[in-house]
Amino acid sequence: MTSGTTVHLAVYDTLADWETGHTTAFLAQNGYTVRTVGPTLEPVTSMGGLRVQPDLALAELRPEDSALLVLPGAGLWDAGDDLAPFARTARAFLDAGTPVAAICGATAGLAREGLLDDRAHTSAVSFYLAATGYGGGERYVEADAVTDGGLITAGPTEPVALAREVLGLLGVYGPKKLDAWYRLFHDSDPSAYEVLEGTEEGAGAE
Repeated sequence: MTSGTTVHLAVYDTLADWETGHTTAFLAQNGYTVRTVGPTLEPVTSMGGLRVQPDLALAELRPEDSALLVLPGAGLWDAGDDLAPFARTARAFLDAGTPVAAICGATAGLAREGLLDDRAHTSAVSFYLAATGYGGGERYVEADAVTDGGLITAGPTEPVALAREVLGLLGVYGPKKLDAWYRLFHDSDPSAYEVLEGTEEGAGAE
């Protein structure tokens, strides 16, 4: 089960900075604390050249201390097994009932771990995941983002959709406000302001 209001963002060399920005920013603005988790406590460098000092090492992370684990894409997901421990941690989270959100290359890491074999999911394109040799091809969905139980997946061009699914799963926004939020940040729909700046605030807003 989810625990508290601490969300853990995985950070590792070559991580795609832009893929989780909407997710972490709007969680932080709505009462969540975002903590970064690295392979160790050594600084990592993102794809955009940002140097990130992890708050804790992966070995310290426990599902019961977290509300969500967020796994961004990174070149390292397809360059060997360096990030496999993060996929194994995702398995522990899901087994414990704590949600996991994965985008881009992280979905391939989860596929290799067998976590997509029995869950509806998406990614960049179906053949990208097929190349991992996983057994979940029939569960692939052509969608911007997919939630199946406690697992959220999204392709590399869908950071806003990833955030939408996370904000919905954690109950940060109710359906009407969540839809307006997505229309604003994904579609630049000015009419969405009417809902977002109205009286419908917080979890449970319709």
